[in-house]
Amino acid sequence: MRSEPQAAVYRPDPRILPLAPWLGDPVEAAGFPQHLLRFRNRRWAAAVGLDSLTDAQWIGHFGRFRPLPGNLAQPLALRYHGHQFRTYNPDIGDGRGFLFAQMRDGAGRLLDLGSKGSGITPYSRGGDGRLTLKGAVREILASEMLEALGVHTSKTFSVIETGEELWRGDEPSPTRSAVLLRLSHGHIRIGTFQRLRACGEAGHMAALVAYCLETFPGHAPPEDAPGRDEPAVILLHQAVERLADLAASYMVAGFVHGVLNSDNMNVSGESFDYGPWRWLPRWDTGFTAAYFDHAGLYAFGRQPEAILWNCGQLGSALRLLAGSEPLVFALERFGGLYRQALARRFCWRLGVEPRGLDAETALIAAAEAHMAGGGTAPDMLFFRHRGGRSAPAGTFGDLLRRYRAAGSGDDHPVWQEDAPPTLAIDEVERVWAAIAGRDDWEPLAAKVAALRRLGDALGEAPAPAGQR
Repeated sequence: MRSEPQAAVYRPDPRILPLAPWLGDPVEAAGFPQHLLRFRNRRWAAAVGLDSLTDAQWIGHFGRFRPLPGNLAQPLALRYHGHQFRTYNPDIGDGRGFLFAQMRDGAGRLLDLGSKGSGITPYSRGGDGRLTLKGAVREILASEMLEALGVHTSKTFSVIETGEELWRGDEPSPTRSAVLLRLSHGHIRIGTFQRLRACGEAGHMAALVAYCLETFPGHAPPEDAPGRDEPAVILLHQAVERLADLAASYMVAGFVHGVLNSDNMNVSGESFDYGPWRWLPRWDTGFTAAYFDHAGLYAFGRQPEAILWNCGQLGSALRLLAGSEPLVFALERFGGLYRQALARRFCWRLGVEPRGLDAETALIAAAEAHMAGGGTAPDMLFFRHRGGRSAPAGTFGDLLRRYRAAGSGDDHPVWQEDAPPTLAIDEVERVWAAIAGRDDWEPLAAKVAALRRLGDALGEAPAPAGQR
């Protein structure tokens, strides 16, 4: 069974302050005409010692952005560059959000609270710095489903409706607005390192590498890795390991992020920023989530390639501190780490004991062929055959019969239901329609509860050491 986040007392720890003068810009949050509390993540509020706040105090901190005690005195809009659909863009940065606070959770990890939709910053590029309420609802759903499926993801911490009317080209307008807070294990993006490389700031990059190694502790590089004692090389090895696992977790989840630009890649290996995401309606490696991804660059089946490409951009940026050979060695580990993570996560979600990488590789290939032939989505495949039950005819069924059920959580009531909790697009639209049409938030609450039950039934995902 999945363990709840460990409760903690509030422990502010704004460790980013020594980096702040060159990592970001102090900004002011927007003033909003209304503050209607719509979502409060009580599980994760307890994990950072903020569960005792009254609703009024919650709105004061996360709607009006009054500083938390002992924390950042002023929000910080972070600076970064990035490749957007493989085109380098130096004119980005936090355009509608900022880092608001840092604190320790019950496990001692440093976590960040960052905003989305909190107003204009120096990097807004003519935008209004706002977030639609529908976008906030979609981020709640995406982060809750991904957390349930064992993906290392940011957590939607708070959503407050702000009373403004927004105009958007991809939504019926005017539409309602919101400000969102996400709890993340850091906000240091690959694009942050790209900016420092472009500006030639070697000293600052060395300081950022040291900050990341302290904040995101992980494995030492392999014994035969060249340059294994160099901080920049260590960081790339750890980022490659985490991001290979992230790629595998997306594929096993049947999730399509939609916009895997290098400014949307966190060196902690944590998934975040849920815009045009989708879950597969059926097995289709060419399925895209973003209507503007005309070339299918970030199609479902190309996500591992996209994430590896972004790792390469991190490696290129780190050339400011290290030589090519040790960085290339680290990048070349991605493929093997990805295959191992895919096998590990596939067996976990299927609820069977692993038998070895070769066996899992064959099982996964057969499962993909089975889904492609029957128009099946991963959600249904894992549900139907949890623990090896109901093995179908054909190669996948033959291979599945050789596996033994893991037994963990297989008696959970979720597995006795008619179908698994899912986030098919029509379900997402039904949740939003209830809110937009009659201000009914019960379908959202019910969906979140169902997704959390799924996470409880699945239990903890088998993550590599150093990721969490």
